[in-house]
Amino acid sequence: MPSCPDNSKILSAAITAATKTLQSLVDLDAQIAAAEDLITNCLSSENKLLVCGNGGSAADAADFCTELACRFIEDRRPYPALNLAQGGSLLTATGNDYGFEEIFARQVRAFGKSGDVLIAITTSGKSTNIRRALEEARDRKLKTIALLGRDGGLTIGIADVDLVVKGDSTARIQEAHKFILHVLCEIVEARLLR
Repeated sequence: MPSCPDNSKILSAAITAATKTLQSLVDLDAQIAAAEDLITNCLSSENKLLVCGNGGSAADAADFCTELACRFIEDRRPYPALNLAQGGSLLTATGNDYGFEEIFARQVRAFGKSGDVLIAITTSGKSTNIRRALEEARDRKLKTIALLGRDGGLTIGIADVDLVVKGDSTARIQEAHKFILHVLCEIVEARLLR
């Protein structure tokens, strides 16, 4: 029978790696401020956020949209934030008819307008459908924010603001993305309530 992993060592290593990754976010202070500005200006101008990601990043997009459309900390008005990964019939129809790489770009084309902001999340930076969504948003004059991992992959440089979490662990990058999204909610909510 194979030996069991040492749970304490795994937990300790994960905490150490997560702490190191979160501490590295201090280097993104200027980019987070720029992202917050884009989001606040969008919502205060009665425009909307479109948010997309795959897998765990889609779940993070859903959480972020919920925090804004419902509430994060304070009781306040709801803000329009749409998770582009939530509609199964639309996603599967688009994937079937146009290819998986177009599932978010088609929605940006359908729902996005100048003044809106697209927030695209990919831990690898290699998701073709995320890249296509950013390209479509740029063509339609939306502002864009990309939460990326590793070196930013093929997606770096397309968005108005890149928030790149360096590292090799998808789990640690995703945890940092979730943290950034919650910090953005906290800052935006406080600023919009003024």
